[in-house]
Amino acid sequence: MTYSAHYHSPIGGIILACEGEGLTGLWLDGKRYHDSMPADMEERADMPILRQASQWLDRYFAKEKPGIGELPLAPKGSGFRQAVWKLLCEIPYGSVTTYGALADEIARQRGIQRMSAQAIGGAVGHNPISIIIPCHRVVGADGSLTGYGGGIQKKVELLTHEGVDMERFFVPEKGTAL
Repeated sequence: MTYSAHYHSPIGGIILACEGEGLTGLWLDGKRYHDSMPADMEERADMPILRQASQWLDRYFAKEKPGIGELPLAPKGSGFRQAVWKLLCEIPYGSVTTYGALADEIARQRGIQRMSAQAIGGAVGHNPISIIIPCHRVVGADGSLTGYGGGIQKKVELLTHEGVDMERFFVPEKGTAL
């Protein structure tokens, strides 16, 4: 059974989900990929992991920089997606990286010459625990702010909240998740 709770954040509503003791989802209202959200969830804000995740978010939005490792995360996805999400967890608060840099690291880990940045983008875009697994910290190599399922405005708000200098970034006229 999947349990859920609603969280009200400065950037809008959030749905948290868990199965047992592990957090399995964090979806922003209006986010793409709600298909990864279980259809049948029971509202249970009293679940310990959901309370813990809410407290983590309270601290995050208070700029306290809580550690990702403080929460038992249990995102569901293929081995490839899990590897990409693990890399996302290594991006420091207030920092960004590119899809290409993540592709290079996955290629290195797998002992192959090259990995597609588009494949990385697919895995990043299907991250079921956004904000905590910080997919908002990934940008295009040219500084474009593309690929955020919660919408570009939410990505800008999260990066600004973390103190990222936004002058070098831009919203493309065409692209994903605009």
